[in-house]
Amino acid sequence: MDLLPIFMNVRHRPCLIVGGGEVAARKAALLLEAGAKVRLVSPALARGVRELVDGGQVEWLERRFEPTDLQDVSLVIAATADEAINRQISELAQARNLPVNVVDNPALCSFTVPSIVDRSPIQIAVSTGGSSPVLARLLRARLEAAIPSSYGHLGALAERFREAVKGALPDVGSRRRFWERVLTGPIAELVFSGKQEQAEGELAVELERAERQPEGEVYLVGGGPGDPDLLTFRALRLMQQADVLVYDRLVSEEVLALARRDAERIYVGKERDNHAVPQDQINQLLVDLAKQGKRVCRLKGGDPFVFGRGGEEIETLTANGVHFQVVPGITAALGSAAYAGIPLTHRDYSQAAVFVTGHLKDGSMDLNWSSLAHPNQTVVFYMGLKGLPVICEQLVEHGLAGSTPIALVQQATTPRQRVFTGTLATMPELIAGKRIRPPTLIIVGDVVRLHDKLAWFTSPEERRLGEVGSGAAVDGEPHTEAASAPVRVAGGG
Repeated sequence: MDLLPIFMNVRHRPCLIVGGGEVAARKAALLLEAGAKVRLVSPALARGVRELVDGGQVEWLERRFEPTDLQDVSLVIAATADEAINRQISELAQARNLPVNVVDNPALCSFTVPSIVDRSPIQIAVSTGGSSPVLARLLRARLEAAIPSSYGHLGALAERFREAVKGALPDVGSRRRFWERVLTGPIAELVFSGKQEQAEGELAVELERAERQPEGEVYLVGGGPGDPDLLTFRALRLMQQADVLVYDRLVSEEVLALARRDAERIYVGKERDNHAVPQDQINQLLVDLAKQGKRVCRLKGGDPFVFGRGGEEIETLTANGVHFQVVPGITAALGSAAYAGIPLTHRDYSQAAVFVTGHLKDGSMDLNWSSLAHPNQTVVFYMGLKGLPVICEQLVEHGLAGSTPIALVQQATTPRQRVFTGTLATMPELIAGKRIRPPTLIIVGDVVRLHDKLAWFTSPEERRLGEVGSGAAVDGEPHTEAASAPVRVAGGG
């Protein structure tokens, strides 16, 4: 962060503008809107400034700048066409620790004036630190269009009830939860539709209810395969309002960074044969936290209901009368396949896709191999890295050719993604001794043949980051081991 964003109270305080042109007129109008007492020094005035002076809104000193003009002012803006004068004003002001802005010269500024979206009492400032005022204005225009003026009425409503809520709910966490319910729910919708009095009545009722018994809730949120851009809007919203974040090792660092910074974080990561926190204890933890009135985000990699044990968790929540929401996520199979350039189905290669877990609850791999070893279908194994030799052996034993293509995708959709391709006959040897980092996904089927072709749908920068090695061939095509930024495949369907 190059600059510290600050909203400064200049109401009834003297502020100095040096310069009398149209830029000075705009700065004077801005300061007047904020309630400042504006003093302007300039030997001549443009029409816009003269109107403010003639109207008695601005005090005008008809002369050139003098160092004594900096006495007894709270803020200085230099808006002259003389660079030497602007530099002098900046140096003198900063020597006195006075905030100073020199128009169109960021190097001489101790603060910059942002583009402003005004929904008083709500204000949003957009700044590029003076590097591109036009870009700041463009961003402000987007915000203006996205934020209705009625948000100002919502802010005013919150302001009127602030002290009452503070008195009724002394705990900071309970106040935060209360306001988030109010500002994102039916009461806010009443304000947006112009029903101010009804909104005030509903807010009073909601406050009485909050005083009696705070209610906790659990959000089972699918964090997707790793790329934070693949989160749903709802997932991001609930992550931002949760009091507690309960997460596992399949959640990427990039996704985790989007959660609310002051939320309590509890790691319950599980690995094969090494469960840091047993599942039954995780289930009970969610119940206990919700019973304390907290909003709990149970953040899972992929989708909560695709080998994510979300079903076991909501069974416990339901049995204990805890409210919950489930937010689907892009499951690892879809994310890994797309970013590795391997379509799970294709009219020429595969007419079905099957998702299988690489190990069962007791750690075994007792699968229906006969149903999996079918041509013209894609089989995706979750959590199958440790059992990869068994997977390859059993699929060949039950009818698939040893030349059947197979891919192993490491940490898919993240900058750490790597794709290993080979055949059922060669893959165990190819990855032997490789340092492979979970999470991984295994894709078996003729669609893997498309990886080398479709993986070229990357940017030049991503291709430069890639490392291509050689290994066993798949129908004449070399095995590849790519370490690159995620492969993004163009197209849709």
